[in-house]
Amino acid sequence: MKSNLISKSETASVLKIISEKWNMEFPNIKNLKVHDISSDAQIIVVNGLKIVKVNDEYIPFLSETQTLEKFPYVMVDMGAVKFMCKGANVMRPGIKKYSKFQKDTIVCIIEESHHKFLAVGKTLVSSDEMSNMEKGEVVKNLHYISDKFWEIGKTLR
Repeated sequence: MKSNLISKSETASVLKIISEKWNMEFPNIKNLKVHDISSDAQIIVVNGLKIVKVNDEYIPFLSETQTLEKFPYVMVDMGAVKFMCKGANVMRPGIKKYSKFQKDTIVCIIEESHHKFLAVGKTLVSSDEMSNMEKGEVVKNLHYISDKFWEIGKTLR
């Protein structure tokens, strides 16, 4: 795995992209450390914050609970947990509760009993569309507990 610090100007442009996509402000940060996981995936680390980048998608790392709490969520029943932790997409029947979201939005997937973050995904429909659905895929699973990013990210600072 190759790791490097990126320049101040690159850092500024990456943070600008992330803050626009996530609709969040970041403090003034000078350097990001980028860990190349594969040709299309990186883990970005800055001031303890971890972000997974896959292709052009920026995904909050699952251990970043303060960041994850700022995103919309989908709460799944306990029957869906083992599937989420193996990378399955979220299906409508497994969803117990949710916040409002638009299509193509990053959302957190939470389990219903302890309210722990299981995964981060991208919505395939809006919450309004989902409320009229009885079956089908609602969220594409992008990052989940026990995936390669989770395992590698636990070792990074």
